Amino acid sequence: MAKPKKTPRPRAQTPKGFRDYFGTEVTARNDMLQTIAGVYHRYGFDALESAGVETVEALGKFLPDVDRPNEGVFAWQEDAEVDRPGDWLALRYDLTAPLARVYAQHRNDLPLPYRRYAMGPVWRNEKPGPGRFRQFYQCDADTVGAASVAADAEICAMLADTLEAVGIPRGDYVIRVNNRKVLNGVLESMGLDDGDQRDAVLRTIDKFDKVGEAGVRELLGKGRLDASGAYIDGVGLSDAQAEPVVAFLTSKGDSADATLTNLNAAIGDSAIGAEGVNELSQIAALLEAQGYGPDRIEIDPSVVRGLGYYTGPVFEAELTFEILDEKGRKRQFGSVAGGGRYDDLVKRFTGQVVPATGVSIGVDRLLAALDAKGRLDTSAQGPVVVTVMDRDRMADYQAMVSELRQAGIRAEVYLGNPKNFGNQLKYADKRASPVAVIEGADEKAQGIVQIKDLILGAKIAENASLDEWKERPSQYAVPRAELVARVKAILDGQA
Repeated sequence: MAKPKKTPRPRAQTPKGFRDYFGTEVTARNDMLQTIAGVYHRYGFDALESAGVETVEALGKFLPDVDRPNEGVFAWQEDAEVDRPGDWLALRYDLTAPLARVYAQHRNDLPLPYRRYAMGPVWRNEKPGPGRFRQFYQCDADTVGAASVAADAEICAMLADTLEAVGIPRGDYVIRVNNRKVLNGVLESMGLDDGDQRDAVLRTIDKFDKVGEAGVRELLGKGRLDASGAYIDGVGLSDAQAEPVVAFLTSKGDSADATLTNLNAAIGDSAIGAEGVNELSQIAALLEAQGYGPDRIEIDPSVVRGLGYYTGPVFEAELTFEILDEKGRKRQFGSVAGGGRYDDLVKRFTGQVVPATGVSIGVDRLLAALDAKGRLDTSAQGPVVVTVMDRDRMADYQAMVSELRQAGIRAEVYLGNPKNFGNQLKYADKRASPVAVIEGADEKAQGIVQIKDLILGAKIAENASLDEWKERPSQYAVPRAELVARVKAILDGQA
């Protein structure tokens, strides 16, 4: 008789493109989320927590690939109901699509304009890579129902305040602002009627940061050799046709006024282009009035975000300091946030144009930036550990922990096997505990407890001489009634 096959054990590993986060990482992220939420709240935005799952239909144009409606998201189909097929559902791809659905669904109960912020994980079913995960956190703030560019200027100012609040000082970041209408004006002045050719031009513009002016000229014309030696076919424009695009991309001047003058020249007679330049001028004036100069926020025509997505001003926050990549090469950290105006946000649901503008901050990118600059505190302090010398006296130890907790001190009783006391202290070290409390039978009889200052003990072990160690021991007895006060003094650095 054949032996039954054993069921293989599941592999203990995270799915590809995902990762686990532990203690200090979660704490650092939560602290950052609280800081960002504080700035958003100060600006008058209300919190919104929408569902983590949306219908694929609701995601609509916000999907990463509209030609493959279930690509790029984690989607599944519900069971059919009678003769009706089940709905396709998906984990949210970003926090913007849910806002569109929420506002359309609850618009009669919400104020107009509606100012909301949201933060939480989003999921993308895309190929993972170094530092690129399929689940990550975003922090969004949006104003729905405000057509004035004052709303766009406010988002930019709030973004600057947020970066500084989380620990990015002035000089280490810049927020760059452009306008999609200006780009539309440039394309209009070129007289391109071929939709495919226009799309090719847009894709080329998006490569400006990587290939520079010379590379863009080549790609707009016959083509160019890339770094690998492969030849990339160009759009096929003449030098004269390509000139407005190059003029647009290189129109940044020494001041906002100089940049706006250059942009006016680049758009020619385009009315939509002139409207875009005027909006940029208003934004610059509004920001200057609030004290946000070009050292923090600047007009930069090279910013091109989501070419098919935005309808007006666009902005991007870039960190300007250098870090070392995995090969030890210096490079700028790059973008950590972006956004802009998208006035077709709610129209898909209601048929009515509702203006909207917003920003999304990549929390994991910001945390990585602070870590790279040594500005992220990952030395979280563990709990006070009350050791167990007599398992029959667990009630006494729990009473100590209760007193410490009621005083606002993080504490726990050792719940492992208490037989080996050394293992208890090893556990406290592994938990980064600042203090261990010891009460054996002798201490109990004398009405005292032993306080072991683990922070001081570690310092003494590293640096102190024998005389210094004797003069300031890291373990000493205190009356049981003074337990909370003495532990609190150590934590406050007063012992």
